[in-house]
Amino acid sequence: MLITNANLITWETPNRVLPNHAIYIEGSQIKEIGTTKSLTAKHPKTKPTDAGGQYVMPGGICAHTHFYGAFARGMAIPGTAPKDFPEILKKLWWPLDRSLDAESVRYSALVCLVDAIKHGTTTLIDHHASPNSIDGSLDIIADAVDKSGLRGVLCYEVTDRDGVEKANAGINENVRFLKRLASNPHPRLAGTFGLHASLTLSGATLQACAAAVPEGTGFHIHTAEHESDEYDSLRKSEMRVIDRLHKHGILGPHTITAHGVHFDAREMEILKETGSWLSHQPRSNMNNGVGVAQIESMMRMGIKVCLGNDGFTNSMWDEWKTAYLLHKVEHRDPRRMGGYDVQQMAIYNNSALAQVFFPETSIGQLIPGATADLVFVDYHPFTPLTEGNLPWHIIFGFQQSMVTSTMVAGKFLMKDRELLTLDEAEIAARAREIAPRIWKKYEEEVAKVM
Repeated sequence: MLITNANLITWETPNRVLPNHAIYIEGSQIKEIGTTKSLTAKHPKTKPTDAGGQYVMPGGICAHTHFYGAFARGMAIPGTAPKDFPEILKKLWWPLDRSLDAESVRYSALVCLVDAIKHGTTTLIDHHASPNSIDGSLDIIADAVDKSGLRGVLCYEVTDRDGVEKANAGINENVRFLKRLASNPHPRLAGTFGLHASLTLSGATLQACAAAVPEGTGFHIHTAEHESDEYDSLRKSEMRVIDRLHKHGILGPHTITAHGVHFDAREMEILKETGSWLSHQPRSNMNNGVGVAQIESMMRMGIKVCLGNDGFTNSMWDEWKTAYLLHKVEHRDPRRMGGYDVQQMAIYNNSALAQVFFPETSIGQLIPGATADLVFVDYHPFTPLTEGNLPWHIIFGFQQSMVTSTMVAGKFLMKDRELLTLDEAEIAARAREIAPRIWKKYEEEVAKVM
């Protein structure tokens, strides 16, 4: 494949913006980058795909998401509105995840994958929960990801909140899926070991997970999203969350900790010392009213901070914009969270995290040898766009509606706004048919805890 007449954003270090360039792709990989004129002459027998002056860049990466939450959209929470994050968990997320069956697990994934393709997000790291449909749930999601053509990292959320039997089932589902991938590798699928959060995990379960995880595999866990996680950890162990997880062998260079809103200075030091990753989800933190993580301080310390969406829409540029604005209003200082900081999280750190799970290929750069995960953006700047000011063009100019084509591993998943691997109308129609059943079950589950 030869893509011509493109303005390339390579996201190398340093980044380059290359006007009127072309990309030559063989199979799943980028083989050559050059001017449109030079590559057209070099490959005269290859029919070109004309980008028409659009910006072409690596696809977006989401460091932390929840496909399973899709059916929450438009759903009413019975009774009074939750007053804090623990009530949001008890009234919304835990009854919802208990309401999911195999079919709704599949369609909650499919609707999110459609959304990701349309918004140019090509790699997603998912964190799944369905306590009444655990066994095989990761296979269901993996099948949906495979069908979509996207790239995904999957895990099941182990928790004690539904009893020992289901905690063990969650451990077994993680191990089974990881063994499946080890024996039958997939170029676009990877796994990790999911944990909910310290506040719903006993020391015995943490030890069981540490003993069960295959060598070279890390964990994916929520950390200090709300003060309650810290208070619970102190009550259980006389240690704060990160200290407790470190004691149980959960941290390390393959582990993702999500949120970190209420870390203290020593917890940040431990995160840095262990090489663990942190994922920041500003839209979710705002929605849940849990506070604002000390992201700039952690980045300055050298902690590998990434950007996720926590189940919000897969329009990652919206997460860019929110991160850029949230820290300014929190500190009442317009100098906080500059565009380069957001770029570092969303581009360079997310790309490095994806590389942990797909080490055989280069992800997130337009360079020879990298995987051809690309998005085409129909953006017409009316001021100069350069490597230096690109973050502010993305934050103030790029819109999700400007994504016209999405490609993963050299295959178009959407071309000129036409979805090619998933039938959005069919998926949305079936999801609408399923939703009333899920909502009814959800209301029954809520009634048990109210």
